[in-house]
Amino acid sequence: MRWLLVYAGTCTLLVGVAFGALWAFEGDDGFGLSLHGIIALILAIVLTSAVGIGLMALLFHSSRSGHDDEVGVFDENDD
Repeated sequence: MRWLLVYAGTCTLLVGVAFGALWAFEGDDGFGLSLHGIIALILAIVLTSAVGIGLMALLFHSSRSGHDDEVGVFDENDD
């Protein structure tokens, strides 16, 4: 579990550095977006990442717990 926190922190730091570098090179015009646009962009990135991470976590949990082992198995006694 600790590696996941380190990985998430590292990714967050790298995205922050990338945005900081873009801001430094582009100047203070805010990437051509208003404050509301920047907030919406950040929220969209965070929520999309959260949905992707959540779906992958469910996939791994389902695979490791054995819930999906019997899917597609034909049982002759089942009507």
